[in-house]
Amino acid sequence: MAEAYIAAVARSAGGKRGGRLAGVHPADLAGRVLAGLVGRSGIDPAAIEDVIMGCACPGGEQGANIARNAVLASGLPQSVPGTHVDRQCGSSQQALHFAAATVMAGVQDVVIAAGVESMTRVPMGLPWTLAAKHGFGTYRSPGIEARYPDTPFSQFGGAEMMARKYGFDRAALDAYALESHHRAAAATQAGKFDAEIVPLEVETAEGEKLVHKVDEGIRFDASLEKIASVKLLTEGGVISAANASQICDGAAALLIVNERGLKTHGLTPLARVHEMTVLGHDPVIMLEAPIPATERALTRAGMTLGEIDLYEVNEAFAPVPLAWAKALGADPARLNVHGGAISLGHPLGGSGAKLMATLVSALHDRGARYGLQTMCEAGGMANVTIVERL
Repeated sequence: MAEAYIAAVARSAGGKRGGRLAGVHPADLAGRVLAGLVGRSGIDPAAIEDVIMGCACPGGEQGANIARNAVLASGLPQSVPGTHVDRQCGSSQQALHFAAATVMAGVQDVVIAAGVESMTRVPMGLPWTLAAKHGFGTYRSPGIEARYPDTPFSQFGGAEMMARKYGFDRAALDAYALESHHRAAAATQAGKFDAEIVPLEVETAEGEKLVHKVDEGIRFDASLEKIASVKLLTEGGVISAANASQICDGAAALLIVNERGLKTHGLTPLARVHEMTVLGHDPVIMLEAPIPATERALTRAGMTLGEIDLYEVNEAFAPVPLAWAKALGADPARLNVHGGAISLGHPLGGSGAKLMATLVSALHDRGARYGLQTMCEAGGMANVTIVERL
């Protein structure tokens, strides 16, 4: 079987809710990142055989196959098709898995794996909450209710459960959040994101035109006192908006090819996809799945966690990476080295490709060999991807 390679990466800088990307339609946002990816790779746009794009809330402006709409908005040839993937927060990481499997099978040689989410323009959960409001029902079927009677599926509740189960109080979560901001600020100031971010010309609500190229959610002046002052989401709980991921507008894309694609188009690979795993777990605690999924991925790859140089574990909530590291005995110095979603934002279905762009860039920056990426997903699932820098 052929190998799958990442030949180019691109992402937008994250936009805050109502921020610099708020005026950009999500199809245009994703389309501009697609164009940026193709442009920096130097490949003939007509050579792209498919675009697989993750999106967690495919409704409204993100409906009607956001991948195809992004292609049409991008200026890429009409011959380039596109399809949408929904594995909630892992949508674009799953897009990477599907793209890699396709080129490994030799069905296609050049595929883009991407993701987008405009959380300003399509609020989280809008497609199903709006449907329920207008009498079109809920995703919770009688079969689900019979299996999980009177049991809510809540990411916020799951985060509180994770903190209790693994013994993290608010002070520990806030300290982790502060470190995320410090790492993201240091990475930005050192130019660590320059190789992955596609600068985008935008116009603010006030009519000001500017180039958006810095992640808007980073608190360069973050302090423990400010983080600790943020109100808790639940009385008596430990989760606040400050130790959870930021609502974010963003898009990211990865060029995935096999050996034939490399040779035909004269591309230089950045990384090789070494292992891909996806696992279902408890949908109630919901956010714990990255732990057993990582164990499975390492077993399948014949590796130990000690052989992995860098880890990207999505900071949906601070207890997630902290519990992952505690359960697996991971080295905190290798975890989310340039910050994570608490500081950089979590554009839901776009985060998988976004994290991989950052992971590949960080591996090259440090001259490291192996990287592992995982994230929790609604419904109690997790994807894990191990890549080797080339």
